[in-house]
Amino acid sequence: MNHRVRLKALFTSMLGLLALWFPAPAVRAATKPPDYVVVASRKTLGDDSWRRVVDTLQKKHEGKVIFYDQSVDEAHSKLRELFPRYVCFVCQPSEATREFVARVHRLTRTFNEDPYPDCFWGILTGYDAANALRIATNSEMLTVHKVASGTEVALDMCEEGIWYCELKAGKWVQKKKGGKPEQSQGPTDSTEALAKTLTDYRADLFVTSGHATERDWQIGYSYRNGSFRCENGTLYGLDTKKQKIPIVSPNPKVYLPIGNCLMGHIDDPNAMALAFMNSGGVNQMIGYTVTSWYGYAGWGCLDYFVEQPGRYTFTEAFFANQVALINRLQTCFPDLVSAELDTNFRPKGSVTVSDAAREARLKAQDAVGLLYDRDTVAFYGDPAWIARMADQPKSFEQKLTCEGEKYTLEIRPNRGTDSFKPVNTNGSQRGGRPFIAWLPHRVSEAKVVEGVELKPLVAANFILVPNPGVCDPAKSYRVVFTARQVE
Repeated sequence: MNHRVRLKALFTSMLGLLALWFPAPAVRAATKPPDYVVVASRKTLGDDSWRRVVDTLQKKHEGKVIFYDQSVDEAHSKLRELFPRYVCFVCQPSEATREFVARVHRLTRTFNEDPYPDCFWGILTGYDAANALRIATNSEMLTVHKVASGTEVALDMCEEGIWYCELKAGKWVQKKKGGKPEQSQGPTDSTEALAKTLTDYRADLFVTSGHATERDWQIGYSYRNGSFRCENGTLYGLDTKKQKIPIVSPNPKVYLPIGNCLMGHIDDPNAMALAFMNSGGVNQMIGYTVTSWYGYAGWGCLDYFVEQPGRYTFTEAFFANQVALINRLQTCFPDLVSAELDTNFRPKGSVTVSDAAREARLKAQDAVGLLYDRDTVAFYGDPAWIARMADQPKSFEQKLTCEGEKYTLEIRPNRGTDSFKPVNTNGSQRGGRPFIAWLPHRVSEAKVVEGVELKPLVAANFILVPNPGVCDPAKSYRVVFTARQVE
């Protein structure tokens, strides 16, 4: 008897080990690939505090984890196989370099053969693991009711907000809920006022432009003003009299440093991006990892997120702008779509555009600028977290419907407008962005059956229609296509 008992115990133990080596596939994995994948280095997974961040995201989104040893490129084959809708790259601050951001951009465009992003992705990091865990844990959707900005924004597209001018000292504009934007004149030093939009006003969206480095945001662009700085993961204002103004703003928010140089570059624990995530309560943000001069990848996010309020999540708005950038590159400079940049983020080789005339020089600048911007703006945060502007009247309605394998996109001007240009044209490289609608699932074998004259592009996960600029206010613009859903 004892011998049989020992054999049974040994057999049970072996079954247990086999279960560890060859775990039974989950029901979800057996039916379809996961919509959400977490990617992290073996180093990050080996740190218990950072592993909790990964585990939190995996559990929250019922996702899959992919790890790599030396380079994030090692995840390519598995990501291409799974083709998830969302990918979150969890990394410690020391891993979130500008080179890492560029690699993620390139990696997530290679799940199929077209040049466009193949998923919504985000880099989730923080000042420390506790900061990153706070961001990963947050599940409550954010509706942006209050907007605060250090540059001009279209307040008529916001429920309420306030902006301080970076070009004219003392100028500021406020819109109260239910009212209209009203201009006022205040102190030339707006440091304390801007700090209070975070600490007291508790803005849901913060927007900045102007000069910046990894260590500060310089509030006045064309006049002397104060700055925002950071120390040990904590933001503070420093006015022109060198007085420190504390900034602790824990309410979840999104941050759009649309025109700032280097605000997305994490080169040190004292990087501004980490302080905004830590003491600034930022859950999602974008940011240039290089000096900004062209602006397409930054400023266009206003067009999609703020000036089409409620239409896109913050994630969708960023990636709509990326799609617009790559489409412009593909349409105007097809030979450069696959061009690579050197270590200084300049195109390898020469850009083959004549500079014999001013128009040609502008085209050359456009080509280089688009390439420069394409891989240099980071998106930080959980890409599946939902932040959306409070719904407001828009200049046009846009509706995508799906009936079996038939898809219809209808675009209809509102308010008797005769133009699809954005309400606010402040900033570089604004306006003229194409109409983009995200598809509810991945498709293939798309065929346009109506609206060919609008020159639509149907990709695996979106449809794009070029913006004609002017429009007939009585006309509905319509594209119908058929496509097969990819399981």
